[in-house]
Amino acid sequence: MVSIVTTASLESFRKFIIVSTCRSFIPESYMRDFEVFPEREEGPGAIYIEAADKVTLKRVKEITFVNAKEVLGIIYSSKSGNTQLKWRQTRRRSGKVLGDASSNALVNLVESGVLTQEWVDNYLKSAQTKEENSSITNEKVV
Repeated sequence: MVSIVTTASLESFRKFIIVSTCRSFIPESYMRDFEVFPEREEGPGAIYIEAADKVTLKRVKEITFVNAKEVLGIIYSSKSGNTQLKWRQTRRRSGKVLGDASSNALVNLVESGVLTQEWVDNYLKSAQTKEENSSITNEKVV
């Protein structure tokens, strides 16, 4: 699990949700419409869009597509439960992403533009440095 704290546009987080849940079956017109978001019922893999104005458009498989205006927040959890992320509006169509992501979610976060490859590279370097420092400390103790 990777702890995520970053800023991201609403559109990039929307793309992340689509890539993670319904890329193979989202109607093309919904994909192009920046106000259309996928939602999923509560339980494992719940996705909730908090918006000033929200209208249900269509249900495909377990996904309900909604037209949302003035999105205030998005709560995303993967079906496996390994990823829990929240996007909170900070200014108009910009927000902050907080939570924990699996390695699969990391790939999708980079693909959608929520995270940059540089962010992931820096995280991996940091994790490697911590691991090396930990093994050095353990060697001294032994």
